[in-house]
Amino acid sequence: MNIAEACGLLRKGACELALHSECRKNKALLCAAESIRKHKAEILSANEDDVKKARSGGMSEALVERLALNDAKFASIVSGIEDVARQGDPVGRVVSGWSTPDGMQIRQVRVPLGVVAVIYESRPNVTADAFALAYKSGNAILLRGSSSALSSNKAIVDAIQEGLHDAGVDGVADAVYLCRSANRSEVSEILSAVGKIDVVLPRGSSRLINLVVEQAKVPVIQTGAGVCHLYVDDGADMEAAARIAMNAKTQRPGACNAIETILVHEQAAQEFLPRLAQLFGETVQIRADETCFSVLQSAGYKNLVPAADADFGFEFLDFIVAVKAVASVEGAVEFINAHNTKHSECIVTASRSHARLFQQRVDAACVYVNASTRFTDGGVFGFGAELGISTQKLHARGPMGAEALTTTKFLIDGDGQIRQG
Repeated sequence: MNIAEACGLLRKGACELALHSECRKNKALLCAAESIRKHKAEILSANEDDVKKARSGGMSEALVERLALNDAKFASIVSGIEDVARQGDPVGRVVSGWSTPDGMQIRQVRVPLGVVAVIYESRPNVTADAFALAYKSGNAILLRGSSSALSSNKAIVDAIQEGLHDAGVDGVADAVYLCRSANRSEVSEILSAVGKIDVVLPRGSSRLINLVVEQAKVPVIQTGAGVCHLYVDDGADMEAAARIAMNAKTQRPGACNAIETILVHEQAAQEFLPRLAQLFGETVQIRADETCFSVLQSAGYKNLVPAADADFGFEFLDFIVAVKAVASVEGAVEFINAHNTKHSECIVTASRSHARLFQQRVDAACVYVNASTRFTDGGVFGFGAELGISTQKLHARGPMGAEALTTTKFLIDGDGQIRQG
C-alpha cells in the first residue's frame, strides 16, 4: 500500500473514530495493551534482531540503549497505553462559552486534528505511545519509524491491530498504519501529502527534525533536539548539584532531555568540578573551557579534552559533556539562550531571586530549579505517555499528551438570528 492509499484509509478511520465515545476508545486501548502483553515474546525477539543489526552496523551504545527493549521498558509500553486509557478525554471538552447580545450561544470545544503522521527514529516505545495518544484524542495515525527499529515496530503494530480487532465494534483498526518498506521516499511522500495528512511531527535527531521542517508542505509540530544545559550557581549545594548533573548526563545520555553542557559560576568551579569528576569516574568525556580544564586537570581527571567552540550548542547523545565557567547567572542565561534548542534547562541554586530570574528569562519549554532535566517526560508530567517534546511556541509546547493532538472549533446555537448591517 502506498502513502496516498494509506492516507485514504486513515481518513476513513479518523472519521469513524471521531464519533466514538470515551468509553469505547478506552476499551479499544485496553484491548491493544493486552494484545501487546500477550505478544511480549515476539516483540522482544524482533527487538533483539534490531539490536544485533544496529550493533553490527556500528551504532553507538548510547543509541543502542534507546533502541533496545527489556522487561522494564516493555512493561512501561503496556502501562503507558493503560495510563492513557485512564486519562480524561480531551475531545468535546468545552474551552469556553458565552452568549452574544442577540442571544446566540457560542461554545469553543476541543476536536481531533484528523490524520497525524509521526516520523521518528530508533525508539520502539514511540510506536505504542504515539498510537495511544492519537487514538485517545480521536485521531488516525501514520507511523514512519526508522529502519533500525523496523522489526520491533512491525511486531508492536501487529499486536495493536490484533487488539483493535479484538475490541469488536469499539476498535477502529484503520486508525493506525505503519510504513513498512523502510524506503526513504516515504518521508518525502508524507511531507508532501497536502490535504491527506493534517499535521506531521518529527521525533529524533536534529538532522531529521531539520529535514522535516525544511521540506514539509503539511503543517509541522516541531519537536526539537535536546541541547539542554545545567547551570551551577555560586553558593549552590555542590553535592546536590553534582548528583543532578550525574543523573542528567549519564542516566540515559541518548535521550533528548539529557544535558549536553554544564555551566558553572566561576566562583563555584573549584568546589563543584572535583565533586563532579569524582561522580563521573572518567566514564564521561569532559570537553572543558580553559578555566574548567585547569581545575579538572588539577583534580586528576583523565578523560578530559579542551573544548572547541563547536562543542557548545551540540547534541552529543553520548557520554560526552561540554563544561564552561561563567561570571554570573545573567551570563548563564545569555549563553543558554544563544546555544540551546528551547527544550529543557536547569539551575542549581540557593538563591530564590536567581531561580526566578532564570525561570523568567531562559527561553525553553521546561525550566527547572534544583532538579534534573531528565524529568521532562509526558509520563512524568501525568500525560500517561508523550508524543514528543514540542520546542516551538505555537499550538503546543513541552511534553505533548493527548490534548496536544486536538484543535478547537466553535459551535454556535441560534434560534433564527440574522445579522443586520
